[in-house]
Parts: sequence; structure tokens; C-alpha cells
Amino acid sequence: MKLRKSSRRQARIKMALQGPAGSGKTYSSLLIAKGLLNGKFEKVAVIDSEKGSSDLYADLGNYNVVALDNFSPETYIQAIELCEREGMEVIIIDSITHAWEFLLDYHGSLSGNSFTNWNKITPRQRAFMDKIISSNVHIIATMRTKQDYVLNQKDGKYVPEKVGLKAVQRDGVEYEFTLILDLDIKHFAKSSKDRTGLFMDKPEFKITTGVGKQLYDWCNSGVSLDQMKEQVKNCHTNRQLNELYAKFSDFAEDLNPDFVQQQDLIKNRNLINLQNHSKNGTASN
Repeated sequence: MKLRKSSRRQARIKMALQGPAGSGKTYSSLLIAKGLLNGKFEKVAVIDSEKGSSDLYADLGNYNVVALDNFSPETYIQAIELCEREGMEVIIIDSITHAWEFLLDYHGSLSGNSFTNWNKITPRQRAFMDKIISSNVHIIATMRTKQDYVLNQKDGKYVPEKVGLKAVQRDGVEYEFTLILDLDIKHFAKSSKDRTGLFMDKPEFKITTGVGKQLYDWCNSGVSLDQMKEQVKNCHTNRQLNELYAKFSDFAEDLNPDFVQQQDLIKNRNLINLQNHSKNGTASN
């Protein structure tokens, strides 16, 4: 246990869009992905469990699609790993609701005590969410919400309008994401959770590629691992190296090989300088 100064490292966004059917979750996710990568759709992949709905927006650009016909958490994990191996930089999971419904159906099929049977469900759900959070790429997940209708007055008449309520996913799933945007049937978005500080308490808005650009700037406002490694390489003395090690102590596991390598270089450089100094002193005598 130790006390350290806070620092923010460059991040990969882990966000969710939730709303009722027809609220524009897939389309909005693609717009955000496009903004995140400045239009480079060849590095975007959609894990599609919505019967090919992602192909409806192919005119936006040449993104990639992984179509699922099995909605087990393990299948989703395999799809994420496939996208990672293929060098994708943004993965849209459309949607994670199907994984939860799969587990609910599986739980309902089990015999015995319903309460203890959750011990067979929770680890699978946990593994799925852990894979999302630990992935080294941006992930945008969509979630359906339970639907209901409210009566709104329009032109002097009351007409029913569809609204979204609670996300169809395990309770507490919102804690897993850095940002959650709620979409209504008119395609307006409003944040219900926002650790980025970009959208919280802001009026409702339409999602555009500009949202992705804002998230890109936020994700890259910290110090990247590559930038840290470059600073290590620029150390010319052991004192500089020790000061930097203290500064980046929270990332020691990632940076230890670089510190050791640079320490060896400094040691060898000092040894060579000492030998050269000794030779020059002998020659002058």
C-alpha cells in the first residue's frame, strides 16, 4: 500500500447507448465511431446481434461486421477477441441485451434451486463485462430499454408516445461504463452517467460525429504509454531516471523493462566516458 499523486493516462472509451427500439442506437454508435477515428471506418467493427441492422447504414462508410447467431457471453468474448486480433480500434457491440437475455433463458432452463443457480450465471456475465472493460480498444455497447407508453398532448389531442425505461441488462451494469447516453424515440440523447464531464447536466442533443471527436480529445488528453516510454529514453542521468520512476510509479509494471534498459545504457555510457577520460589523462602524462 502506498500514497501517490493522481495522474491521468490516455484512455479508451467504454460507453453505452440505451434506448427503446427505433431510437437510433446503431446509427448513433456508428456516428460516434466515425468521429472517434476521424472517418477511418476500416478500423471500426460492429458485433451485430440485431439481425443485420448494422448493414442498413453501409452508406456511412466501409466498416466491418461480425454477425452473431449465438448470443452466449462466450460468443461475444470470442467476437471481441477476433476484432482485436484484426486491428480494430472501435468495437460497437449491438447489443449486449441479447447476452443477458441468453443468460436469463439459460437460468430458467436449470432445475433445482433458482437462487443457487445464479452461481452458474454470474461468472459468465462477469467474464463478459471484464472483457469489455479490459479491452485495449474503444467499445460502444448498445442496450435496449423496457418499453412503455405515455400520453402527450399534441394539437389538442392526447397521443401515445413510446418511451424507454430501464435497460434490459443485469442490475448495476451502468457502473461498468465511463459514459451512458440515453436515447429517446425522437433520437435525442442525454447523459445519465458521465465520468468524462462532457455531457453531464447538458440539454438533450442529437448525436453527430462531433460527439466522437469530443470523446477522442478527452481520451487523448492524458499521457500515453508511448509518451511515457519516450520520456524514459530521454533520461541521461540516473537522477533523471529516478525522478521519472517516482513520477510514473503507478505504471511501473508496464515501464519497468524500459527503465532497466535505460539504466543499463546510462551505466554503459558512464563507463565509456570514464574509460575515455582515463585514457586521455594517461596520454597527457
